[in-house]
Amino acid sequence: MTRPLRDVVVHPDADVLAQATAARLLTALLDAQSHHRPVHVVLTGGTVGTRTLAEVAASPVRAAVDWTGVHLWWGDERFVPAGHADRNDTGAREALLDPLGDLLPAANVHAVPGPDAVATPEDAARAYAEELAAHAPAGGALPVLDVLLLGMGPDGHVASLFPGHPGLDVTGRTTTGVEGSPKPPPLRVSLTFEAIRSAREVWVVAAGAEKADAVAAALGDGPVTQVPAAGALGQERTLWLVDLAAAGTAVPAPADGLPASA
Repeated sequence: MTRPLRDVVVHPDADVLAQATAARLLTALLDAQSHHRPVHVVLTGGTVGTRTLAEVAASPVRAAVDWTGVHLWWGDERFVPAGHADRNDTGAREALLDPLGDLLPAANVHAVPGPDAVATPEDAARAYAEELAAHAPAGGALPVLDVLLLGMGPDGHVASLFPGHPGLDVTGRTTTGVEGSPKPPPLRVSLTFEAIRSAREVWVVAAGAEKADAVAAALGDGPVTQVPAAGALGQERTLWLVDLAAAGTAVPAPADGLPASA
C-alpha cells in the first residue's frame, strides 16, 4: 500500500500558525472562486481554529472574497443549545461571522442542530446529513467540500472521532451522533471519515507540545483506531499546519523555507 503523502508546514508558534492559516484560507477561497461557485468550507473549533477565523476577519484580504458565494459547515459540534459557549459555531460567530455581518448571508451558515431543536445527537446527525445532501450535486450526499479544517486533540482525535470510539467505524453515512465522548461535553455530532475524506483538501491544524506525540503517531501512519488523525486525508491534498512545539521531533526542519512532507 502506498503511504499517503502529507504536506507539513511548521510555524514558529501558535500565533503565527493562526495568522498563516488564515492567509492560506483566504487565498484558497479566492482561488476556488476563480473556478467555481459556490465554495464550501468546513470549519473547526478549538483555540487555534477560532483564532484563525479571527485572523480572517482582521485581514484586509477578506474584502476580496465574495462571501455570498461561500458556504460554511462544521466538522463536529457539541450537542448543547444554540449560543452555548461550548459550541464551535458560537466561537466562530464571535470571531468571524459577526464581523462579516451582511456580507455573509445567513442561509450560507450551516450550523448543527442542538437540543433546543432536536431530541438526540442522532436526530441532529440525521438533520445535518439532510442539510449536506440538499447542497450536494444531483444524487449526491455531500456538497463538494473545497477545504475541510480539523483541529486535533492530544489523544489524536479529529472532529469528534475519538480513539477506540464507535464513531470511527461508521460507514455509509456522512454524519454520526456521538454519546459518551471522553472529552466533555459527552454528547456531540460529527462528520464521519467518509465525509471527511470526500473533501478536496483536508487541513489538520495543531499547536502545543501536548500534541507532539499525536502528530508523530499520525504522520507515522499509526492505526486510525488509536490515532484517528492518521485517517484524515483529502482527495487532492492533505495539509498539516503545526507550530514548532507540536512538530516535536517528528517533522524535520524545513530547508530553504520549503514545507516538509511526511
